[in-house]
Amino acid sequence: MIKKLVLLALLFSINTSCVSKKIYTELEDKYANLKRENSGLEDENESLLKSKNGLQNELDALQSAYDKAVKERNQLQNELAATKTNLDNLKASYDALEKNSSAAIAENSQKNRELLAQLEAKEQALAAESARLENLKKELENRSKRVAELENVIASKDAAMRKLKDAISKALTNFEGKGLTVEQRNGKVYVSMENKLLFQSGSWSVGAEGRQAVQQLGSVLAQNPEIAILIEGHTDNVPYKGNAQLSGNWDLSTKRATAIVNILRENAAINPENLTAAGRGEYAPIAANDSPEGKAKNRRIEVILTPKLDEISKLLNEI
Repeated sequence: MIKKLVLLALLFSINTSCVSKKIYTELEDKYANLKRENSGLEDENESLLKSKNGLQNELDALQSAYDKAVKERNQLQNELAATKTNLDNLKASYDALEKNSSAAIAENSQKNRELLAQLEAKEQALAAESARLENLKKELENRSKRVAELENVIASKDAAMRKLKDAISKALTNFEGKGLTVEQRNGKVYVSMENKLLFQSGSWSVGAEGRQAVQQLGSVLAQNPEIAILIEGHTDNVPYKGNAQLSGNWDLSTKRATAIVNILRENAAINPENLTAAGRGEYAPIAANDSPEGKAKNRRIEVILTPKLDEISKLLNEI
């Protein structure tokens, strides 16, 4: 009886591997494409942050220019007032000297004309500086408004991801202490499930409790269609020897990630275009592999949820 069961299990494993190899190849291509897309999104996110910093620097420069222009305008106003005072004094002197010789009167008139010319030049300079100051003020207001809009969009994305994290934590409360964690980092939400919750050793078949956890996660993801979902499979550094048709830990991690994708796809409300399965093997550990506890932490599935950045890109293009 035992020999029959072993034979049946072997036949089932071979058939499953054949089918999974095709799925694995398709998903490997999709993962490569989406990995490049994800890399592009990360570069775009970094570029957006640099653009935001650049805009902030421009805003600071405009503010500095505005302050300098105000200072220069005030200086011109003071000079104008002093010039007017000198003019008044000269006019008084002119009246007093009107009875003097024609030569003195002519000299006084020349000074008066020079002061009038200076006064006119300073008034023109003040008008030009006031116009430049007004333009700087408008540009400063426009840049400030766009930076504020960009900051509001980014804050809104962060708030939405916090809300998503809270919803996932609430949906998976029953699995706390069973190798499941939910974290928010760098604008993304990371759901990590250790293999002890999902798989038997060497297997990529999801157990009943693990299936329930994935289905409850899927019920939350179905309500968030604007979220990209990357499922990564991870292993420890112990070489895999459970099935001769698997190439090793990388192949095993990919099949486990694919198994999670297949459960999520059972939820018709989740767009398959948002799903990506990826195998990382033992090459992305979160703990040292020198202890059973560390190995257990490294044997995991990570579901990485990323918001779409189309709205932020549009705002930057408008700026």
